[in-house]
Amino acid sequence: MAIKFCVKLEKTAAETIPMLKKAFGVDFLSGRQIFRWDKAFAEGRDDVNDENRAGRPSTSSFDDNVKRMRDLLNTDRRLSVRLISETLDITKTIVHEIV
Repeated sequence: MAIKFCVKLEKTAAETIPMLKKAFGVDFLSGRQIFRWDKAFAEGRDDVNDENRAGRPSTSSFDDNVKRMRDLLNTDRRLSVRLISETLDITKTIVHEIV
């Protein structure tokens, strides 16, 4: 939405980047992504949501994994990340993200 707003104000992507970095800090989009969105909005795009892509959505089973992990940890809070990963058949990276 912020990038779309800047496009409506006729700001260039180069002008938009420092404003967004100041407003949102380092946890915002990269310069390349800002240029991509700026171009899309300048060409008339209205939708601010990402387009659907092929493949399984990254969040398709995240809520299910959180619930399964919560249930498992309620039985024993001293389980290691490795053991949780093996028991629930999810990657250690996902276990770390949930924790």
